[in-house]
Amino acid sequence: MMSMLEKKNNSTLIMVAIFIATFMTSIEATIVTTALPTIISELKGLSMQSWVFSAYLLTSAISTPIYGKLADTIGRKKIFLGGIILFCLGSFLCGIAPNIQSLIIFRAIQGLGTGAIMPITFTIIADLFSYEKRSSKIAFNNTAWGISALFGPLVGGFIVEKLNWHWIFFINLPLGLIVALIILFSYQEITKVKSEFKIDYRGIVLLSITLLLVLLLFQALGTNIKIGEIVIFALAIIIFSYFFIKTEYHVMDPIIPLDIFKNRTFTIQIVTALVLSGVQMAYQIYFPIWLQSVYSLSPSMAGLAITPSSIMWLVGSFFVGMLITKYAPRTIIMPLIIIQALCYLPLVFAATQFPQIFFYIIAATNGLIMGVIITTNTVISQRLVPKENLGTASSMFTLGRTLGQTIMTSVFGLVFNASTQSQLKQYSDVSINQISNDISTVTKGTINGHLSSEINQIIINNMHSIFMIVILLFVIVFIANYLDNKKSIVE
Repeated sequence: MMSMLEKKNNSTLIMVAIFIATFMTSIEATIVTTALPTIISELKGLSMQSWVFSAYLLTSAISTPIYGKLADTIGRKKIFLGGIILFCLGSFLCGIAPNIQSLIIFRAIQGLGTGAIMPITFTIIADLFSYEKRSSKIAFNNTAWGISALFGPLVGGFIVEKLNWHWIFFINLPLGLIVALIILFSYQEITKVKSEFKIDYRGIVLLSITLLLVLLLFQALGTNIKIGEIVIFALAIIIFSYFFIKTEYHVMDPIIPLDIFKNRTFTIQIVTALVLSGVQMAYQIYFPIWLQSVYSLSPSMAGLAITPSSIMWLVGSFFVGMLITKYAPRTIIMPLIIIQALCYLPLVFAATQFPQIFFYIIAATNGLIMGVIITTNTVISQRLVPKENLGTASSMFTLGRTLGQTIMTSVFGLVFNASTQSQLKQYSDVSINQISNDISTVTKGTINGHLSSEINQIIINNMHSIFMIVILLFVIVFIANYLDNKKSIVE
């Protein structure tokens, strides 16, 4: 069945534009990561390097729900084009940044663009295609993430070596121009501007402050933040959250209509995506570290351990269309969570002789299952809200994934460092910085060479702690979906 909007548009051309936009924003992270050592060296910004990513993350996360609401009220086309312009402007400014401080500011502008692009790509797909077709279109769009994960580091390394780091930002400009022209001249939407729409300025401010505090708190957990400061952060988050919720229940046009969360199945889809996005960071960050330190693999070879996940994610996405028309969300998700947990369970007990091949098997299984579940979450969360809240639903899904990745990256880092610190009491001549901040040195065994095996054991014990948390996250997701009382999703 073809939707009215699909008949009105060249859906193939628009999907090409959405694909390029997704690729452009997704590859940015891997390219910048590859080029960061060169950028830091040239701009002399070692002490502020984390803010190159943090500024981008903060502005994209904070702006996502705002753009989602605006897309529902003044139209997808205007907001999407505005996001492309902001992203390209930020990219150009990053490319000419004279120092690390200006680069951080310009990365924040880039993030403001990404905050509009990512959720609205999902919204446009939902507008264009019927319920039965959406999963396959999302699966196609997800290939952009897979390609960027596979080739991003190679492209970044090539650009830095053959040109210079400035071009990792400049290459976004022609891509952005292509996307903007296609959307400008080919995309016809039917979203009507609400004549009585009033911008919820108070809600925007309160939501922005709340999200900013949450993100800053979890980023600070990896530093030497004191317990008193954590308490102050937590109290401030609670206070601003209270006033935000109170505001949203009383304004005529809230930035986030909280009624959508009264639908238990919708809320569970967001929670599932949030938690599993955190799980995703565990294997993406710590599989390469494990393989480099314990198995002495090169960074490039260790990085290949997560490649099967990207490939199988795409494969898994294509099964969703068939599954969601026959089964309830919990019927799809719960058995897959059990399989996923069983795959990760050996990592809680793995020793130094743990076969390398299992890392690739676990990554492939994880990718296949995540491809099914996350795509299911996307399609179902869009299906369960009224048409006028489609943009908001997509932005909530995108925000949930961003928060999940940010929060769990900080939690895993905190656990890694705390576990290392507790074990180092018996090794007086090895410091936590030698292990957690210079894995390459550990890999070469040049830190007091005779302690190489002890250091490897410390790292393995750390991994046990991290993947025990992953198992607990699977338990949370399983329980959440068990509580879902939705028996079927029908058109």
